Amino acid sequence: MQDLAHPTIVLVALFIFSQALYALTFVVDFYVFTLPVNRVRMADGKDVPERDYPQIVLFYPVLRELEATMRTTLLSLKRIKYPEGRARIVAIPNSDDVQTIAGLRRLQAEFPFLEILEVPATTDTSWNLIWDAWQRNPKAYWWHVGRHAGDRGLPPKKTRQLIYAFYHIVAQQPARQFLVNYIDADSCPPPDHFLAAVAGMKRFDVLQSQNVAGNLNASLAASWHALDHMAWDGGKYAHLSGSGRQPYWLLGKGLFIRSADLVELGGLHPWLTIEDPEIGMRLWANGRRLGIIEQPLIEEVPLTFAHGITQRKRWVCGFFQSLGEPLDRMGFTPWQKVKAWMNFIPCLSLSNNVIGIPIGLWALSTLILHTHDLPTWTVWLASANLVALAVTLVGLYANIWRRTGLVLDSRWRRLAYMLRVNPFFVAIWWTFWLIPLAIGLWMYLRDRGQVWERTEKINANQVLIETHFGGAAHQRAA
Repeated sequence: MQDLAHPTIVLVALFIFSQALYALTFVVDFYVFTLPVNRVRMADGKDVPERDYPQIVLFYPVLRELEATMRTTLLSLKRIKYPEGRARIVAIPNSDDVQTIAGLRRLQAEFPFLEILEVPATTDTSWNLIWDAWQRNPKAYWWHVGRHAGDRGLPPKKTRQLIYAFYHIVAQQPARQFLVNYIDADSCPPPDHFLAAVAGMKRFDVLQSQNVAGNLNASLAASWHALDHMAWDGGKYAHLSGSGRQPYWLLGKGLFIRSADLVELGGLHPWLTIEDPEIGMRLWANGRRLGIIEQPLIEEVPLTFAHGITQRKRWVCGFFQSLGEPLDRMGFTPWQKVKAWMNFIPCLSLSNNVIGIPIGLWALSTLILHTHDLPTWTVWLASANLVALAVTLVGLYANIWRRTGLVLDSRWRRLAYMLRVNPFFVAIWWTFWLIPLAIGLWMYLRDRGQVWERTEKINANQVLIETHFGGAAHQRAA
């Protein structure tokens, strides 16, 4: 091999480092994809008599939402098929969110099934039943140990609203168990959403619906944001169910948990930026098995890159938070911690593109122009990574084509989306992810992200829901 100048040695070292990280990422990815998927079989619920259907309480946390956005969601909830009296739809705005509460009260005239439970400040005496419940429950570890032990000043966000509403509904009917279900302001469940719970709870302890963006062609930013849901929510995530072999996260909407389990495990952790990963891993650590509902919720994604960064930096901060101290508090073994981190490594590895792509292009040019000889084993490693990338992209695009059919009824519109997420654009988008990864890490290190920095909702899916809900889109999903 030729003698290498010092700058070239550095480039070769960076090339080896980046390729090793890529290889680790693909190994983790392929491991996850080898896990089986615990799918909910709708046929399991066909023989269940209606008198045995579980009581369901769907919580609807809202914060400064457009009335039109809430109406679109309520329209989808109105079309859910379930026996009258066996489900409750409870909106849970903050008591000082006057505008949202006024909009909800107007909507009650059109949707009389809608209940409203206002969430007061934590200084209100009605919070005492939560403090008492946590005091009695060591699994609510944030109340007993750590920097926020005994702290009643819960951050004003979605998690706080869910905590208050859940414990108060439990107090209203202490002897009556129910399934907890909650969605986001823009989430639109399919008509058989509750029936999936009837079927799924026969075999599993926790259920999670998949998601798909309805406004995926609204802008280039929306297309790229929707890609994340294609790759994660509608693809890899389902394998975390894995017959109990892998610690799983929840997706923060469209899930079902038994109220008794949530009470036993201490409810939701209020001091994390997002509650989804931690509560999923806590359920897993306590033996609750996950089932996947394939019929997706339709939601909207941000139209601008700035709003997408706002949303994703909160995800990243929450991932770091959930994979730190909580794992110790939940009693994870060292190997279980490694497996828990496997859920985050593929996302975290996107930061490697900042080095990997330019260094990879440099390495390719050296091979073509014969300017330097790279160690043979590094060429083989890079070749294996390229093959793994090709396999990944083939699987990703096959999944994208299938899932665009859930919300787009035209092949041309589906092709238009495919062009917006071509491999070149995907490389740009996956490199762009460095921004929310860096900001999310900074937020984690500074203990930021406690206040709900909401993602703007613009009622992007109104036409889709009004024209297609219950029709072709969700028939294909079923």
